[in-house]
Amino acid sequence: MADLGGGGPARPSDGMALQAAQPVQVDDIALIGGGPVGLFGAFYAGLRGLKTRLFESLPQLGGQLTALYPEKFIYDVPGFPRVQAKVLVAQLVEQAMQFNPQVMLNTPVTGLQQRPDGGIFVLTTARGVFFAKVVIVTAGLGAFSPKKLAAPGVAEFEGKGVHYWLDDLSRFRGRRALVVGGGDSAVDFALMLQPVARHVTLIHRRDGFRAHEQSVKQLYASGVEVLVFHELKRLEGGEAVERAVVFDNRTGAERVLDVQHVVFALGFSADLGPMREWGLELEDEAIRVNSFKMETAVAGVYAAGDIATYPGKVKLIATGFGEVATAVNNACRYIDPSLPVFPGHSSNRKSAGQR
Repeated sequence: MADLGGGGPARPSDGMALQAAQPVQVDDIALIGGGPVGLFGAFYAGLRGLKTRLFESLPQLGGQLTALYPEKFIYDVPGFPRVQAKVLVAQLVEQAMQFNPQVMLNTPVTGLQQRPDGGIFVLTTARGVFFAKVVIVTAGLGAFSPKKLAAPGVAEFEGKGVHYWLDDLSRFRGRRALVVGGGDSAVDFALMLQPVARHVTLIHRRDGFRAHEQSVKQLYASGVEVLVFHELKRLEGGEAVERAVVFDNRTGAERVLDVQHVVFALGFSADLGPMREWGLELEDEAIRVNSFKMETAVAGVYAAGDIATYPGKVKLIATGFGEVATAVNNACRYIDPSLPVFPGHSSNRKSAGQR
């Protein structure tokens, strides 16, 4: 997806230049993160008549759903018995673009400060400096990288049959695949591959899966070969993966699997990166907010989705949708104290562009 907008950055010659940089354009809301929650936030901000700019560090919108799991089916979004990740993202993009937010792709926000005069927030990027009255962080897990196994052959075959996510199922057609892991992603990957690949084996080092119960039932009812208490010992092959040697961790007995693809689903390590320097209160790689406003320790900065934490937090896309709507409504009141936090139901409004 190309850049959908983005005029108006200031370009001070030396660093932040908080005092010298004069706002060329001040947005009402800057949303940092263009995943599902950020996209719904852009829609809801538009619904309330706010001028919105959406920053995304990746070259496309959708966050992890687009970058890691475009083919994956999602089962816990209201209104969809099941929906493919890339389809959900396309619908969210269409919904958000109704109100023409400025979308900045390939634009990570590296700095966030507040001007001493007027409280305007200054956001630093490689494409210039931008200004907003309110900031909502919807950056998912922050910067993330897949957890990797140190077994022989794994690093050597990266890009030659070793995968950490599924972005193109066609490459697995008619091939033999091994999935390593025991969480939701591992189970989902195996179920996604089963109708496409010639044969799918899933190994997990325990007999209990950290996945939704219904997904595990589907797994055992599918044609996937499930080997519990099994771990990967090494990968073998020439120019690409040809074999995986696995072992039973109870007995040590080894088994050689003929495979051309190995998909590791061992989770991801998250890193908040420059957000650590923004003066926000952090807890377990997340930003602490109050649950009634979604406001951070910095007045005028809110957070929603997986990046936000508070007591009793449940990490679901559906939860994030509600959180970002709460953040936007309270941001409206922050920008203009005369505005109501709750504007009424959208179905009762004559104009969707009214605040």
